[in-house]
Amino acid sequence: MKHIQILIKPASSLCNLRCSYCFYADISSMRQVRSFGRMNPEVTEKLIENVFADLADGDYLTIGFQGGEPTLAGLKYFKNFTALVKAQPKNVTVEYAVQTNGTKIDEEWCRFLQQENFLVGLSIDGGLEFHDRHRPDAAGRGTYQRVLAAKRLFDRYGIRYNILCVLTREMTTQVRQVWAFIQEEEIAFIQFIPCLAELGEEENEFAVTPRGFADFYSELFTLWQQEMQRGRYVSVKLFDDITNLLVNGVVGACGMLGRCQMQYVIEANGNVYPCDFYVLDEMCVGNITQQTLRELFEQPLTQRFICDKREYQTCTDCEFYKMCRGGCQRMKDACYVGAEDDGYCGYREVLKKVLQPLLTMAAPPVR
Repeated sequence: MKHIQILIKPASSLCNLRCSYCFYADISSMRQVRSFGRMNPEVTEKLIENVFADLADGDYLTIGFQGGEPTLAGLKYFKNFTALVKAQPKNVTVEYAVQTNGTKIDEEWCRFLQQENFLVGLSIDGGLEFHDRHRPDAAGRGTYQRVLAAKRLFDRYGIRYNILCVLTREMTTQVRQVWAFIQEEEIAFIQFIPCLAELGEEENEFAVTPRGFADFYSELFTLWQQEMQRGRYVSVKLFDDITNLLVNGVVGACGMLGRCQMQYVIEANGNVYPCDFYVLDEMCVGNITQQTLRELFEQPLTQRFICDKREYQTCTDCEFYKMCRGGCQRMKDACYVGAEDDGYCGYREVLKKVLQPLLTMAAPPVR
């Protein structure tokens, strides 16, 4: 039994927001073709055919949609996609997820997302002040209230969703403000995504540093524990991932153990890349309209990418080496040893803070 995950960009890098830190705007600007537009029906049909070619009865398939802003592909695209999947003869369990800025969500979208049981990642940046400063629309207007309206629709329709919050440098010093936002909006699931410097860039005013990363999560953990003691559990993805790794041996994030996985990132024209951080011309491993997933996996470029090993100078002496091994290479300067390479590792400091308490919380009660 296989469990395959693919990530589709049905509207390529098209987006109706102008986020100040958008990593995909940076990545796509480095390609010969910045945007491949919206995925056409021919690519969609061939994509589904070649994905299912390597699947068998009893397998699991997770299909994620991301952008840019994937809802710009239109609701008709998504309805057609799910209908084509249902028409496949193989008995494969399919789960859907979509990451959206929420500004296009209305009741018709919600009925569809509910019907197909989508898991939604809704991007909200830690309250009005942070969000509207960094996530304006193309006219420069704030989008916070529009995104909150989408969140309330999700609540009303019973749609499963997580809040995706980009962790900027300034936000790492305002932990209590972020936590107040979580409480006020009664957020049950949240993932903080470290803001990264652009590829090849040494300085960036928004990018997180390892010290900022450690300071943020250390203070957040204290507030999180206090909330637990009051009887309310908030799912913070990093804490969940660390617990699952320790207790169940489950890797909850790509690169968590220092080795990349093949993500099968599929652009709107069918081009396939091994990682969402590297959707670059030189990293294209093939095209899903011409090759199956197995054939794409066997490409030399794919094998070099997933087999690449990296160890930083301080890693082998670290007490947490076996549960990190240098972590995600793209996150290095934000979370791990950092560009200054002074031996300070933000993730190591976080583990020092949270490891024992998480193990204690996860331990079964003594009878």
